[in-house]
Amino acid sequence: AQQLGTPLSDQEYRQFFRSLRTARRASTACVLRALYGCQNPLVRRLDEYENHGVIPEGPICSEVPGTPFFPDFCTFAFYRCTRKKYFIKV
Repeated sequence: AQQLGTPLSDQEYRQFFRSLRTARRASTACVLRALYGCQNPLVRRLDEYENHGVIPEGPICSEVPGTPFFPDFCTFAFYRCTRKKYFIKV
């Protein structure tokens, strides 16, 4: 059992992104994020699912080379979308 607010394991990420595997589907999720923001209920559910039920607050450390910190999860997720790096983890 994972702690609330922790990132998904590699196996859990594969499961999470299974429905978003094609760039087109991941891109669609990013369009929703761009149009409605992180407060949109669907976007929040995706973010919560990705983080075991709780969207992390505060600074986010990532596996992104050269950009290891983001002020919050929303900024990190938006970064993934704008860079089309849909499947990078925190």
